[in-house]
Amino acid sequence: MAGSKEAQKDAYDLILDAIDTGQYGPGDRLVESELAVRFGVSRTPIREALQRLETQSMLTRTGRSLIVASLDHNQLAELYVVRAELEGLAAFLAAQHASPEEVRVLFDMVDSDIALVDDPGKLSRANRRFHKQLHLASHNRYLIAQLDLVHRSMALLATTSLAADGRGAMALEEHRAIVQAIADGDGPAAAVALKQHLSFAFETRLKIDAGEVETLDP
Repeated sequence: MAGSKEAQKDAYDLILDAIDTGQYGPGDRLVESELAVRFGVSRTPIREALQRLETQSMLTRTGRSLIVASLDHNQLAELYVVRAELEGLAAFLAAQHASPEEVRVLFDMVDSDIALVDDPGKLSRANRRFHKQLHLASHNRYLIAQLDLVHRSMALLATTSLAADGRGAMALEEHRAIVQAIADGDGPAAAVALKQHLSFAFETRLKIDAGEVETLDP
C-alpha cells in the first residue's frame, strides 16, 4: 500500500512539474498511456494523479480527453489579488524572521538572475525560485502551503510577463527593492514593494494579452 501511495505521489509531482516548467501548456491534451511511457510509471498511479489534478482544476475535461486548464481574464485578476495579499504578508514576515543567510541568498539570486534578462524562459524559472525562497523566509508553514497552491495555478498561464521587452530588468530591480526592505527589517516597506512588483507584473501581462507590448522569444 505504501508503495502504491508513493508511486501516486511521484506521478502527481512529475506531471505537475511538467506543467509548471511549460512542457505542457494550457490546452495541451494529457494522455494516460503516453504519460506512463514518458515518466516510466505504471498507468494506475498516472490515472490517479490525473484525477487529482482534475479535482484541483489544473486539468479540465473536454469530451473524453483531459487537457491542461487555462485562466480567463476574471480568474487571472482574482489570482493576482490573492497572490498579492499572501505574498505581501510573506514579505512582511520575512522582514521580521529571515536570517542573515537567507537575506544573502535572496540578494545573490537577484545578482545571478541579471544574466538571464534576455531569456524569458530561464528568467521565469529563476523568478519562481526567488519567490519560493522569499516564501520560505517568512517562516510560516501555513502561509507557505497556501502560496504553493497559488503558484501552482500560475503555471496555467500561457505566457510569462517577463517575456515583455524590458520587463526582466525592471522585475529584478523590484526584487532588489523587496530584499533590501527585508534586510532593513522594514516589514511594511517589504509588503508594499512586493505588492507593487506584482501590480506591475499583472499590468504587463494584460498589455501582452492586448498586444500592446513586444515580447522576447521564449
